[in-house]
Parts: sequence; C-alpha cells; structure tokens
Amino acid sequence: MIDTLYFLALLSSAMAWGRLGLLSESSVRNGTGGGSGDRCICDAFLPSSTFPIKDLVVVEQTAVEISHKLELEMGKLEDYEIKLTAYEERIIELSVQIEQMEKNPDAYNDADKVEIKIEIKQAEALIKELHLSIKGSTTVFESLRIQITVMVQTLTRLELTYDKNLVLVTRREYIKVQLQLEECERRHQELFNPNIGSCAHTGIIKVSKPVVSQLNANLNAGYKYGGWGKDSKPIPDRESMYWYSGYSSASIVDIRLYTNYKNLLLRNHFQHHNLHSSWYGTGNNFIFRDNTLYYQINNPFGLAKLNFTTGKYESKVIPRASSRFSYTNSPNQNFDFAADESGLWLTYANEESAGRMVIAKINELSFGVEEEWQTSVYKPGVSNAFMVCGVLYAVKTVDIKTEEIFYKYDTKTKQESYVSVPFERFQDKYSNLDFNPTDQKLYMYNDGYYVNYNLWFNYTAKATVEPPVLLS
Repeated sequence: MIDTLYFLALLSSAMAWGRLGLLSESSVRNGTGGGSGDRCICDAFLPSSTFPIKDLVVVEQTAVEISHKLELEMGKLEDYEIKLTAYEERIIELSVQIEQMEKNPDAYNDADKVEIKIEIKQAEALIKELHLSIKGSTTVFESLRIQITVMVQTLTRLELTYDKNLVLVTRREYIKVQLQLEECERRHQELFNPNIGSCAHTGIIKVSKPVVSQLNANLNAGYKYGGWGKDSKPIPDRESMYWYSGYSSASIVDIRLYTNYKNLLLRNHFQHHNLHSSWYGTGNNFIFRDNTLYYQINNPFGLAKLNFTTGKYESKVIPRASSRFSYTNSPNQNFDFAADESGLWLTYANEESAGRMVIAKINELSFGVEEEWQTSVYKPGVSNAFMVCGVLYAVKTVDIKTEEIFYKYDTKTKQESYVSVPFERFQDKYSNLDFNPTDQKLYMYNDGYYVNYNLWFNYTAKATVEPPVLLS
C-alpha cells in the first residue's frame, strides 16, 4: 500500500510538470536553463525499504484464529460448570445407594449390585473425560499465550519501523484478543481454583444457573418459608456443616444441623434444636454464623442471637428501625442479616429514611451496631439483598423466572451505583437469599427447595462488562 502511495505521488508530480516540458537528466533544477529552451528537473526518492505487509497479514490472521479458539474455550467452560454439578449430584446419589446396600444387603440381588458397579465405572469414565478436557484447555491457554507473545513482538517491531497508524489499528485488535484470553483464563481459574476470601475484585459480573439440591428435610412443599446453607464462620471440625430451618409460615421455630452435604441430602441431621416458644423468630432472613443463629423477633420488635455452643440467648432492639418496610415478596422481613469476608451485617429501613435501606455493621461479641450507612434504594422495591466484601447487593424480581442484581452500595467508598446482573430462579418465590464467604456461593430457599448459585467476580484491572451507572 505504501509503495502505491509513493507511485501515485510520483505520477502526480510528473503530470504537473509535463506542461513545461520533458524531464531530462540536465544539471539545471527548478528554473530556466540555457540552450534549447526551458527545462525542469524533478528528482523522486523512493524509500530504501518497503512496508512488510505480509507480516501484518500474518498477525491479523493469527488474531482471528485465536479469537475463534477462545470462543470455543469459553463454551467449554460453560459445559464444565454443568458437568461438574451433574457429576457431583450423581456421585452423591451413588454414595447414598451404596450406603443403603451396606445397611440392608439382603434387600438387593446380584443384578442390583452389578448395575451399581456399572454406574460407578461410568462415573469414573466421565470424571476422567472431564479431567482430560480440563488439561486440554490449560494446554490451549499456554499455546495461545505463546502466539500472542509472538504477535506483540511483531507489532512492536513494525510500530517502531513503519507506519504507526496502520499498526496501531491492528494493535487495538490484539488488545481485544488479549483481554478475551485473560477473561477466559480468569473464568477457568474461578471455576476450578476459586480465590476464596479474596476481595481483590470490582464486584459480581455473573451468576450461574440455579443448582437445585432437593426438597426440604420435612419433605413438605408447603414449607415455603425458611433458609438453608453453611456456617459462614464455622467452628473447628465443622467446616463442612450445613443447616436448615423451614416452616409453613414466616416463623422460625427450629433448626437442623448436618455434618456435611451428603447427610443434608440423606436428611440425616446430627442435631435438631427446637427453639423455646419465647424465642421464636420471624421473617426468614436469618443466618448461621460461628455456630450461632442470628434472626428477627417480634416481641419485642428487634434482633435475636442464639449461640448453640453456650446455649446463651440474647436480644436487642434497634430504636429507629420500622416494622412497616419489608421486602417485595415476603412478609415480616424487616431485618435482614448477612455475612461476608469482613464480618456480620444487618439491613433494615426506618421512618427517617422514608423506607430506604440502612446498612449496619454488627459487632459479633457485643451484638451492637458499630457503624451505619444510608442508601437511596427503597426497601419495598427490593426482593432481597446480601453482602460481599463490604458491598451491599440489592435484588429485584424481573419476571416469573428471573431475578436481577440491580443496585450496589460500597461501604468503603460510600459510593452507590446501578448494575444489571440477571439470574434464573427455580421456583416462583423465595424467602431467603444469602452469600457465604467460605465457598463464595449464593444460597436460596426457593419455595421449599434447596438452591444455590456460583458467582463470577471481576478480578481484572479493567471492567469486562459495561460499567455501572453512578448515582449522584
């Protein structure tokens, strides 16, 4: 292309001077010479080297190839997530069947045992297949990174030597490919090596599809109110413990504890605590932390804390809190406890704030409020909320199948913004939604079913999604 430009420039010059006479090799320049008449001399200098367009074409082709490969790998990551969930559930089912066979071997014949062995072999084969796929993805990432390194070296050489404008356009395309690779590697890392406990990110950018475990331990679809999950600050030897509490109304009357996820599915609790009638709670926005249940009570209207290690019960009144403001889909959810990497939180609304949500940091030892932040989001317009790394995330119902994280408030910067992170709901309504920092999952009690979600965080320096709209 540059050769063509030089040739056109030379041709234009020749045409411009053509009216004055033919070009000659006379020593006379830009003026009138003697002898046979006026002459004009025009010297043209061609560059000593031409632009290596072939190198640039190779770089562009490589960028296209890498982009296609990354699209394939991103699709694989979605498949990995689905397969991991399916494999986990199938392994648990097999474990339950084997345990039942061990307890009552006479109830099973040889055909049943052979069938179980075949299913185990199939599960092993599937796991090996997934393992090879994961290793294959890692190899692809390493290969792509080498290709991109070569692209950088080529572009840098071209930029330093030749036409910067043309190279910079291609460099911008390279940067897009580089960001795609980083995003793909980040998702791969989060899925298989989650950075538990880290807050070195700018927030949630994606919520997975719902992972449905099963119907509640009471085997009652009428128990639509309640909650389930893991201890957000487990005591020693209880890191794998799960809990569940459910009822037919927005009341908290008991809680069951399970040593691990398998026993939760088997409905095999190791502790079942029935609350004293004077300690009954309401609202279903309770959490379990440090072997302690934090929940709302109505007599008096306030907070309660029941420690199952010591058996101690405490209550506290928040003077300015109002019982008028609850979440959209659930009654009596005036107080909402939450836990994250930095500790225990509480949200509520009051008359002074005209129903807008207030965030409070709770001291776990004194059960008192350490600090408060006023938000601009109206609580009755919110279906639920949770905390991650000191940031409040508010959720609203979009339609019969969709929820959306639409608002967040950062207590560190006191900055609030609108966001849009939609996610799928399993059943129509839910009464409890909380983040657990020990596994970075969202736990939802959805019309009597145990449901959880994986979260993706933006760990990159530059946002990979559209930036939030800041509120003034």
